[in-house]
Amino acid sequence: MTEDISALWVTLRLALVSTSILLLLGMPLAWWLVRTGSRLRTVVESLVALPLVLPPTVLGFYLLIALGPDGIIGGLTDHGLAFSFTGLVIGSVLYSLPFVVQPLQNAFSAVSPLILEAAGTLRASALDRFFSIVLPLSRPGLITAATLGFAHTVGEFGVVLMIGGNIPGKTQVLSIAIYDHVEALEYGRAHWLSGGLLLFSFLILFLVYRQNGRRE
Repeated sequence: MTEDISALWVTLRLALVSTSILLLLGMPLAWWLVRTGSRLRTVVESLVALPLVLPPTVLGFYLLIALGPDGIIGGLTDHGLAFSFTGLVIGSVLYSLPFVVQPLQNAFSAVSPLILEAAGTLRASALDRFFSIVLPLSRPGLITAATLGFAHTVGEFGVVLMIGGNIPGKTQVLSIAIYDHVEALEYGRAHWLSGGLLLFSFLILFLVYRQNGRRE
């Protein structure tokens, strides 16, 4: 039971940290994708959406190499970032990126350019317009993006297993704990954790759809 509580804490901590980073990265990225006329837009959109179709083990494998002691990213540290909480955060951010960027894109696209032009005539800077007009008008999309990013991080398995392993109290998350219980034929504990995640997932989707329905 102690290991399950530890896995719950690691999962919640991972989801909170990853979601915060996803919003910080996702907002400017989504805004750029909406406003840019660059030819690179299609390339960037494809890269962002890649985790939607790419098997998690494939992404996890290449991240494992990149975060290892001899990898591009892990080589910048003393012992690499694989099998560490930091490595889990990096993998979670990349894997959940489309679940945050795409809702933000939809929300930003719905903001009328006329409102922004009117604010520009009143000498509002681009940054001021983004924070005082775009973000308030995009609030439902921000909530959806944060909710989906958090929920998707909570339910991750393949990526976190590949780059984090299964270290209790450090990299073991709920999805991996469930797998361990099933392997050990501890179906009672597996039912307990699985039922909790099932209820959590349903409530998240219910709240998102309810919010979108009210918006319509």
